[in-house]
Amino acid sequence: MLAVMKFGGSSVADLDKIRNVAEQCIKKWREGNQVVVVLSAMGKTTDKLLSQAAQISTMPSRREMDMLLATGEQVSVSLMAMTMIQMGVTAISLNAWQVPMYTSSAYQNAKLKRIDTERIQKELDSNKIVVVTGFQGVNKYEDVTTLGRGGSDTTAVALAAALHADVCEIYTDVDGVYTADPRIVPNARKKQEVTYEEMLELASLGAKVLHNRCVEMARRYNVKLVVKSSMMPGEGTVVKECTKMEKMLISGVATDKNIAKISVSGMKNDPESTFKLLNLMAGNNLNIDVMIQSLDHDGTKTLTFTVARADMLVAVKLLEENSSVLGNVEVSCQEDVAKVSVVGAGVSANAGVAAKMFEALSGAGINTDMITTSEIRITAVVREDEAETAMRAVHDRFAEEWM
Repeated sequence: MLAVMKFGGSSVADLDKIRNVAEQCIKKWREGNQVVVVLSAMGKTTDKLLSQAAQISTMPSRREMDMLLATGEQVSVSLMAMTMIQMGVTAISLNAWQVPMYTSSAYQNAKLKRIDTERIQKELDSNKIVVVTGFQGVNKYEDVTTLGRGGSDTTAVALAAALHADVCEIYTDVDGVYTADPRIVPNARKKQEVTYEEMLELASLGAKVLHNRCVEMARRYNVKLVVKSSMMPGEGTVVKECTKMEKMLISGVATDKNIAKISVSGMKNDPESTFKLLNLMAGNNLNIDVMIQSLDHDGTKTLTFTVARADMLVAVKLLEENSSVLGNVEVSCQEDVAKVSVVGAGVSANAGVAAKMFEALSGAGINTDMITTSEIRITAVVREDEAETAMRAVHDRFAEEWM
């Protein structure tokens, strides 16, 4: 059996934890399996690097940021390989360019395009444990690129798909997928299984267990995905196409504080103005999430939307520089916002879901700013300092669903 095992930063935060991870990987290898290990940077390494860059510039070069951030994973894989060798097994660490893993050229948010498996397969056939850097790749200019925060999950699934692995195990500091973040909601319940679709929504809406792009890729290539804890034994949660369990109304509640709100006012009230704005954002690899449009008293319109908080300054600068193209618009932004969402297959089929969600928010005295829905989710934008209170209130309202 070929297994891809991915460990996050908290799982390899220090040398003791690296030894713990090495023991788990070696155990699986000694059971007769071929093992590929994908690692994130140690602990808060990426945050420290981001902080150092911020002291130099509020808008540093994206290319240079990728050069900087990619160093974190190189440290963790080399230390892991050293540890495994010291424990008496054969292991080798590989950077993304040594694999190689090719990506698009969108620095800080690159997309994986192709993985050459020959080198990894050769090392596996030599009975080695292969330890690979997550989160990164190399583009057509031979520059290092990164896949965005949480991108190591995507690296692991992509390798599992390319190598036709039997399983891709994602190890985190929680022992599976819960109905909410158990660190925020103490009575959250672990799920034995969840569908790709539900997990994709939860990941996209702020659930920190899996990177949303990794779930999308797992669904596309039918990769068996299992979420486990690196610190305690257990079966974890299986993410797959269909679940055997009877569908519950709500699968989970998620919150995302990593967003910002941007308002563009003074736009012409015609279809072309909206197209120009959205096309401008898309052409610069800036993703828009929640979006509402309103008509102002003077006959112009305002478009308000959310973006990833890391993209806020770039987006605002881009819109201001193109103000004349968009109709001499005014741009404003707000950082202290967050999303709270309920996800489940029963959302669209049950009219009472929205009522229950907003009853819970009302009971907690929390006002909502923007609202958006899909077939399996309802999302509300609230104040950032009220996000965790909102999450607990909404989860408690639906708790009977998981009893």
